[in-house]
Amino acid sequence: MLDDLISALREACSGPAAKQHVAALSQFHRLQASPGFRAAARYCLGQLEGWGIDAEVVSFPADIHTTYWTYGMFQEWEATEATLDLVAPEGHSLRLADYRDDRISLIQRSLPFEGEAELVVLEQGTTPEEYAGVDVRGKVVLAQGDVREVQRLAIAERGAAGILFDGIREVPPIRQRIDLPDARQYTSFWWGAGDEPRGFGFALAPRQGDWLRALAARQAKEGGRPLRVRAHVASRLYDGAIEVVSALVRGHSDEEAVVVAHLCHPQPSANDNASGAGAALEAARALQALIAAGRLPVPQRSIRFLWVPEMTGTFAYLATHEAELARMIAGINLDMVGEDQALCGSVFLIERPPEAMASFAGDLAEALHEAQQEGAQNLAGTASYPLYRHAVTPFSGGSDHYILSDPTVGVPTPMLIQWPDKFYHTSEDTIDKVDAGMLAVAARLAAAYAYFVATAGEAEARWLAREMVARARARLARTAQEGYARAAGAASPEELAGRAQGAERRLAFCADRAAAGLQTLLRLAPGLGATVEAGQQALRAAAEEERLSLRADLASLSKAEAAPMPPAAPAGEWDERATRLVLRRRFRGPVDQKAVLARLDAAGRKQAEGLAAAHREAMHALPAHLLYWIDGRRSLAEIIDLIECETGRRDAELAVRLAELMVQAGLLEETSEGN
Repeated sequence: MLDDLISALREACSGPAAKQHVAALSQFHRLQASPGFRAAARYCLGQLEGWGIDAEVVSFPADIHTTYWTYGMFQEWEATEATLDLVAPEGHSLRLADYRDDRISLIQRSLPFEGEAELVVLEQGTTPEEYAGVDVRGKVVLAQGDVREVQRLAIAERGAAGILFDGIREVPPIRQRIDLPDARQYTSFWWGAGDEPRGFGFALAPRQGDWLRALAARQAKEGGRPLRVRAHVASRLYDGAIEVVSALVRGHSDEEAVVVAHLCHPQPSANDNASGAGAALEAARALQALIAAGRLPVPQRSIRFLWVPEMTGTFAYLATHEAELARMIAGINLDMVGEDQALCGSVFLIERPPEAMASFAGDLAEALHEAQQEGAQNLAGTASYPLYRHAVTPFSGGSDHYILSDPTVGVPTPMLIQWPDKFYHTSEDTIDKVDAGMLAVAARLAAAYAYFVATAGEAEARWLAREMVARARARLARTAQEGYARAAGAASPEELAGRAQGAERRLAFCADRAAAGLQTLLRLAPGLGATVEAGQQALRAAAEEERLSLRADLASLSKAEAAPMPPAAPAGEWDERATRLVLRRRFRGPVDQKAVLARLDAAGRKQAEGLAAAHREAMHALPAHLLYWIDGRRSLAEIIDLIECETGRRDAELAVRLAELMVQAGLLEETSEGN
């Protein structure tokens, strides 16, 4: 089946056709909950219906009163005009931004404004110290820091009228501020209930910001008048709607494989994420055409395609279709998949689902990608390989797969993405940075994955079981080797013992997760129990073999007999507190910081904001990992160990503080149950 499937999709999936969809979608200003997004959704619907696919646009309320699981919605927004001019000092009048020319030049969800204001120049604008002795009331602040923090400090707390943002988010190692001097960074306000007062803002290119800063410094040095700007913003916030495009390639049953791509972002946003949306359209068209022509059989399960506003639409759709979650076998998420790698500096990535949602999904995506690789051969013609950069990475989150893959949702979902991207979230993310060949790779892989899940029976599941065991054996061997290398660098016998124990824990974790993944094959073929059990036994034996070999090698390294390692060092204060905490979730799906803050009192909010500021990198993924493992039985100490095995990072204090804040917020509750 696999060779025939890949061959059929290679012929049917067109990269140039997918790029035409990307070009069309990039013409819409697709901000979440906006007329532009609605128009893009109608475009997708028209294409799908033209191909004979059963499709609909599902609408959900966009207002500050609606919540899906813990995710609070926001109002619809529309802007029709916006301009920004420098009007003083005389002789330097200049138009700095025009929304008609560049939709990203306006900070999205800006409120209406008409008038002139003095410009106050700050560096980042994100700390109270920068505002000491500076009067910003009624003025416009120029700053390079996080717009949400500048809005809070300058507008909400000190009465500024608006913000000019001239920063560029750096994306190491391919982008620093200097690399895109004329690009504007996509920025947005996200107004929620209680976000008052509000304001407006414009995004400037770094070259513009540098010129304004130099001009302001010269005026101040020469005793001249302060800089003044005139802003005109015609916009409105109102209760409206967000849309999700849902399409179904029908199978024989109501079980589903799910393909999701987010359709949103401002014009043009070609790679992020018109590319994922365009590739999903082409995957849907190709599968429908192949099935209709009889080239591929009608699958046992159906294939659900979703084009969503990122995160928001996925929360809304899943929360209103809870009865269908148990029928969703597995998903795949198409994020930024169309990059021209030479221009963007990108790598094509398959991001595996989180280990708390262990399944066949990650291994299947890897295997199918390897099976369809083509592009060049070695000199003897005995091996072929693609002419693009690619890799497999562990779960990181940051897109819709982190919602589907939450164990309380239960739809294991790998992500296809290209990262990093030099032009990510800027006005230079345009169609010329999109490569038709990479779109074809993503569309074919997504279609093959979805069709395999939709079609798989005992024969396909048995093949996949062998793939999973082989790949798990390789991961076990690599885990043991990495453990040896780390332990070999220990400076003392005690450090060696600690690192060896850590390596053994990671081996056990790897084997356990692989065994749990094998168990999910029974979703595809319930009669495969004996094969699954045999694979699990083989993995346990392989893990034990690697453990004994590692222990013997480390014992030899330390000039000692192979023997049980010394006991672990005594637990610290935070580990002790974690041991006493067994928690249960009171909600479905992941939760972001806003949902936590909204449920805390003033002291709790201050503590949560302090943690977020002090642990920015860790806060990207730790809250999700923490919640994924909470099941009402594991202690928080056990969960901290599991997170360390999965991510290599350990911060017991941060984990305990986060958990305690979520208990205060009513999102978690303590339970006396445990292992």
